[in-house]
Amino acid sequence: MPSTFDFKKIRKTMKIFAVVQFGLVALLIYMAVNFQEKLRSIGRSQNFMHGVIGAFIVQLALFYPIYKLAAKDADRDLVVTAGNLSKEESKALSKKKRYSDIIKMSTFGFFLVFILAAPADPLVLSVIFYSFILTILTYLQCYNFAAKKLMRDKSTP
Repeated sequence: MPSTFDFKKIRKTMKIFAVVQFGLVALLIYMAVNFQEKLRSIGRSQNFMHGVIGAFIVQLALFYPIYKLAAKDADRDLVVTAGNLSKEESKALSKKKRYSDIIKMSTFGFFLVFILAAPADPLVLSVIFYSFILTILTYLQCYNFAAKKLMRDKSTP
């Protein structure tokens, strides 16, 4: 296992994720206001909180798998920064990255198809949209948390 780590790339990735998180939170707030207005205009303003609670329940169900994926990604990215990897280790890590990317793209595709196939009911669309944005935010937060923890563990002797 490599012993010297260069945390520059991980720190840069974490900064990028922080900016993206800010943008996603702004988008989430903007869309929440739009969904709330849409529900109010059709006389179902009480359903707004049902959508928020529904998205929260979906996030509770997805949290552990998202956390495990983000932690594995952070660990893999940290190992790659060591630089002194053998060819076999590099090949194994690139294979893991491909599987991780396939999982992330499949999740994105699932939400995209689900949004396109969902009925035009604003409540259903709001739950799907909130869950999608919260899933991305959860992944980014978990990645940053796991990366900070791993960097702290790797830097102490």
